[in-house]
Amino acid sequence: MRKLLFNLHLYAALIAGAFIVVLGVTGSIMAFEPEIDRLLHWRLWHVTAQGRPLSISETAAAVSRAFPGEPAYGYHVSISPGFSYQVELQRGLVFVNQYTGAVLGVQAAGMDFLGYVHQLHLRLLIRNDADTGKKIVSWAAVAMLFLLLSGVYLWWPYQRVSIERHESSKRFWFDVHATAGIFSFAFLLLLTATGLTIGFENTTTPLLYKISGSQPSRPPRAEIAAPPGVQPITPDRAFQVARMALPGAAPFYINVPEPRQPYFVRLRYPEDLTPGGRSQVMVDPYTGKAIWAQGSRTAPAGARMVIANRAIHTGDIFGIPSKAVASLASLMAVVQVLSGALMWWRGRQMRTRASRKTLAARR
Repeated sequence: MRKLLFNLHLYAALIAGAFIVVLGVTGSIMAFEPEIDRLLHWRLWHVTAQGRPLSISETAAAVSRAFPGEPAYGYHVSISPGFSYQVELQRGLVFVNQYTGAVLGVQAAGMDFLGYVHQLHLRLLIRNDADTGKKIVSWAAVAMLFLLLSGVYLWWPYQRVSIERHESSKRFWFDVHATAGIFSFAFLLLLTATGLTIGFENTTTPLLYKISGSQPSRPPRAEIAAPPGVQPITPDRAFQVARMALPGAAPFYINVPEPRQPYFVRLRYPEDLTPGGRSQVMVDPYTGKAIWAQGSRTAPAGARMVIANRAIHTGDIFGIPSKAVASLASLMAVVQVLSGALMWWRGRQMRTRASRKTLAARR
């Protein structure tokens, strides 16, 4: 049984190892995706707080002066006073100093380095109707789960928790593989389990609602009729409505709705450290009333479980400390694959040399 499990462990690693390395490297970067983006585009993101920030309407006017005739599609309002506002145009994301109205620059539309990293982690850059890339990633996570559990079983009789110098490089890499694996096991198991929940969300999300005995809260899809002679409310007013709908949450994004469509506002509570937030409010642009709201505090239990699962997987749940743990654990997956491959390769070389010596002796 042990030999069979060892062979299955080896073959699973050889088949899925390359995908696990990709997931580990990209996952370690994605844990600090917002921080890296602000570092790479320092001049666009960072501003000096001074006085009252501009309203959304004033920010829109500043961008319209810089890019006349170009419609805006959405506004990102920074919760932190040291970070700039952004306006979505067709050409890309326009960064604006919310205290002076100065346009800081444009991040062109399309994927940049971090965008490629993100899509490589999610779906291996494979985009098609069948979402083949996401399926490959999900099954690579299944292989990772098997490798973790079988690895602990195989490690148990040895219980190596130290790395020592050996004449045999195979033994050295065995120590690295065993020690790194056991110290990172719990964290990798958590990342893998939460990743599987995301990867198979069509199955797991309904299951979480069923377990919690809750039902999803779905936003209405009916088109909004524009009353004759009534002008839509401003984005600033929609922000106020969203604040009243979810007290204590700070709005940070609003779209520019198409005709007969509502405002969609995204908000974040102080304890919600996920960059994209997990609270939403839909606002009727003509009546100025909230027509649907779901906050991360008051969402159905199933939704809160989905939110928590994603926050754990990305490392956002406790901020920088949990991001660091998630990033390091992702790198440990890479160490596991590479040390296992080197251990297997050195063992193969040793067996080849031994076979050659045996053949030479027989001759």
